[in-house]
Parts: sequence; structure tokens; C-alpha cells
Amino acid sequence: MRRWSAELALVGNALIWGSTFVVVKEALNDASVLLFLALRFALASVILGAAFRPLPSKFAAGRPVVTAGFVSGLFLFAGYVLQTFGLRYTTASKSAFLTGLSIVMVPVMAAAVRRRRPDAAEAAGVAVATVGLALLTLNGPITNVNVGDILTIGCAAAFAGQILVVGHFVPRFGFQAITLMQVATSAVLSGGLFWWAEPVFVHWTAGLMIALAVTAVLATAVAFSVMSWAQQYTSPTRTALIFSLEPVFAWATSYVVAGEVLSPRAAAGAALILGGIVLVELKPFGLRKRPGK
Repeated sequence: MRRWSAELALVGNALIWGSTFVVVKEALNDASVLLFLALRFALASVILGAAFRPLPSKFAAGRPVVTAGFVSGLFLFAGYVLQTFGLRYTTASKSAFLTGLSIVMVPVMAAAVRRRRPDAAEAAGVAVATVGLALLTLNGPITNVNVGDILTIGCAAAFAGQILVVGHFVPRFGFQAITLMQVATSAVLSGGLFWWAEPVFVHWTAGLMIALAVTAVLATAVAFSVMSWAQQYTSPTRTALIFSLEPVFAWATSYVVAGEVLSPRAAAGAALILGGIVLVELKPFGLRKRPGK
């Protein structure tokens, strides 16, 4: 029951991130990218620091918990930065697909670290969901690779690394410590880069302030707390697979807000993503784990 509750919570995360895509896109008209990230993560850090007071006893571990939080925060920050700058050179559809490749990278990276083959049902579910992701997000050819595509593939690898690091350290240090440290690390890195890495601008509009509030509270403080908590009860591969629902929820939000209609091909892709998740959850066709595994 804890695993089901955790995975249902991760579906909620995918809903939050998918539905805030439009909000963030509009907000970037009023603020430069790294400044927006710095404000978002700084505000989320303050919220988490207040929410987790008194600080968890796991912070008594000192350097190990700081190191774990820094590494996960470094992966998190790298993912956001590479994805954002990659969008300057590639299309949004290719970016969505290439970012989603983290669902393939997680089991591959986990198998390499643990020296154990992925579970058959998880491998099949990842393959089905990846095909669905391609149908849902890609509108043109993917054969022409440019610098934006390479940056976005790096983004997928960074997000995969962050999922694996969180899954490894959360059982040891607790979700509060890891969440606070990784978000604070992202805030510090963003704050150290925004003033020289790109032209800085900000227009304090109502839309920008709403976007900062929504993304800092829901899409960062709440979402990463939920993610860290949930990864105590489910695997990194299942976490990544559930996050493949994000573009599905992004389309649903676009439909509600802008009336965007899903094409038959994209609808088939969304169905395959859902099918991949069901395949992992139900493990039909004899794909259950062998005894002792």
C-alpha cells in the first residue's frame, strides 16, 4: 500500500509539472531564465526551511548529508539549465522527447551501477512508454542532431542522475534533509550564475509573481518533497516511468487553457505511455519477478 500511495503521489507530481509548463513559459517573457530559477529555488528553500523546522535529526550526519544534497542538487540544477539553453537551438517537441529519454537512462544507469539486469516488466514498460513519448511529442524528424539536441540529452542524463541519487540517499538521510539540501544547492548555483551567464532582465508583472509563487510552492517545495518521500517506497525506474506522464498532463492543460486538440497520433502516444505504466504495475504475460529477485 505504501508503494501504491507513493506512486500515486508521483503521478500528482507529473500533473503539477505538466500543468505549470504553460505558466513558466509565459513567465520567461518577464524574467531571464537563470534569474527566474534563482528566485524560484530561493523562495522554495525558505519555505522548506520553515516547513522542516526544527531541522531533521539526520542533519547531524554533517558532511555526508551535505554531500548527498549537493550532488542531487547539482544534477537537478544541471537538468534545468541544459534543458532551458537547449531550447534555444532545438524545437519544443524534440526537447520534450529528448528530456523524456531519462526514463530509458534511469534503468540503464541503475543496471550499470548495480550490475544487475532491469526487471523484464520494467524494461518492457519503459520501451512502450518511450514509443508513446515519441508519438506524443515529435512532429518532425529527429535524425538531424544539433547543439540544442546534445544539450537536451545532457539534461535527460542529469535528471536521470538526480532520480538515482535521491533514491539512493533518501533511505539513509530522510526526505526532508535531501529535499532541502538539493533545492538550496540549486538556489545557490542559480544565484551565482544569473548575473553573468546571460543578459539579465525582469519585469515585475502580476503574471511573473503568480508564476514564482506557483512554481516555488507547488512545483518545487511540495513536488520535490513528495518525490523524495515517495522514492523511499518505489524504484528509480518506476519513478522515471511515472514522470513520462508529464507531457500528457501538459497537453491536457493546453487543451483546457487554449483549446489545443490532440491529434490521433499524439492520442495514441498518450495511450502508450499509460499502457507502459500499466504494464509495469500489473506485470501481465508472465513478466513478474522471478523468486529471489
